[in-house]
Amino acid sequence: MPESAEARLEGSCGERARDRIRLAPGWRGVERIEARFAGHGYAPHRHDRYAIGFTLAGVQCFGYRGAAEASRAGEMFVLHPDELHDGRAGTEAGFLYRGLYLEPRLLQEAASETLLPLPFLAAPVTRDPRLAAALAPALADLARVPEELERDAILAALAAALNALDPAGARRRLTPLAWRAVGAARDFLEAHLDRTVGSAELEQAAGLSRWELARQFRRCLGTSPYRYRLQRRLERARALIRGGSGLAQAALEAGFADQAHLTRQFRSFYGMPPGRWAAIAVAGSGAAGSIFSTGNMG
Repeated sequence: MPESAEARLEGSCGERARDRIRLAPGWRGVERIEARFAGHGYAPHRHDRYAIGFTLAGVQCFGYRGAAEASRAGEMFVLHPDELHDGRAGTEAGFLYRGLYLEPRLLQEAASETLLPLPFLAAPVTRDPRLAAALAPALADLARVPEELERDAILAALAAALNALDPAGARRRLTPLAWRAVGAARDFLEAHLDRTVGSAELEQAAGLSRWELARQFRRCLGTSPYRYRLQRRLERARALIRGGSGLAQAALEAGFADQAHLTRQFRSFYGMPPGRWAAIAVAGSGAAGSIFSTGNMG
């Protein structure tokens, strides 16, 4: 852990007003952030992406699958899509982390020849060197977006590392039919975010019954079709808020009934109300370049 990151955390934590989420440039299906919290960070929530990252300083505590977990400086965390969790500081010094939020479809595409369900790690905190080596290129320099070929390599390495941590023998393989059906359902949902989609419509688009589609959708993408569509609407609302829209306007343009409806759903997916997120989330990497290297991230 570099001394500069520790010093920056010590100088900022202890003051609630200094809580900060820095939104770094990402690419399709991947969000990257650096966040620091002095105390309580996130209320219990769940989202439909993997949350994978490094704790850079302090102790990051969180409840996950009914257990109390802690990620310390130099450790990594991996949270599965749609699993309830929260986030808080384990000491008065607070905590600092860098992480990425990864759409499950990218892992499926990167390991498409295996036709395996999404990998699940029983232990959410790890120091696995394969995962560290895969994750480092994505998070070492948040000021730079990796080139396309580099992004492909990052995703392939992440898929390989996560699948290695969840032995394939314990997972029943997907069928090509299920994979195609889920992809068709996902595309249909994304094309019709501005209106309510009925179960019969989605059955027709996917070619599966609603019950089988729900099972296969979760195996492939880690969540239900309903929550997948809701997350995409919340992402639209979040982009509008970042662009300067008021909460009431963002709610209506993103398809929510009103601001209160947006606030309830936003809190359930992001662990805080949209007003607080807007107050502490800023664009930018927070650093001109890398604050750690592959060698000290394992």
